[in-house]
Amino acid sequence: MNQRPQARPAPAPAPARAISTPAEARKLAEELMDVMSGLLGIIERETELVRAGNVREAIRLEEQKGELSRRYMVAVENLKNGQKYLAQVSPELLATLRRHHDTFRAMLQINLTVLATAHAVSEGIVRGVNAEIQRKNIPNTYTASGQRAAPGPRNITPLSVSRSL
Repeated sequence: MNQRPQARPAPAPAPARAISTPAEARKLAEELMDVMSGLLGIIERETELVRAGNVREAIRLEEQKGELSRRYMVAVENLKNGQKYLAQVSPELLATLRRHHDTFRAMLQINLTVLATAHAVSEGIVRGVNAEIQRKNIPNTYTASGQRAAPGPRNITPLSVSRSL
């Protein structure tokens, strides 16, 4: 009966690794930059699709976005574990990572704003449709004193939405 596909359990995240050489620090930084770039690409695409009203296409990006987000969290955890070493060995690399991360956060904020706007608009539409349906279903009756009668529970019909369309 459930129309939604069953979610697969997420693979266990890779254990956090310690950084002990400049080569490992550079590799970690490159991995984090690659993941952030990939995630930015998906987020920008999702933002474009939602702005254009192609929500179904945007939803199709969810799996890629989830995998990249998981990789991002692992890379950030590894960076946190090796931050002191990285600051000692390669402070310019750490500064570059921070600048790239600031750009990443700004783009993520734009994406979240677009998604929140789309959510608010769609909620407003559904509430408006529901209000119009309720208005049409409630009889226009008045009490003996000339006041409009409050509708009874049998006059209020719920709104159902099909997500499979």
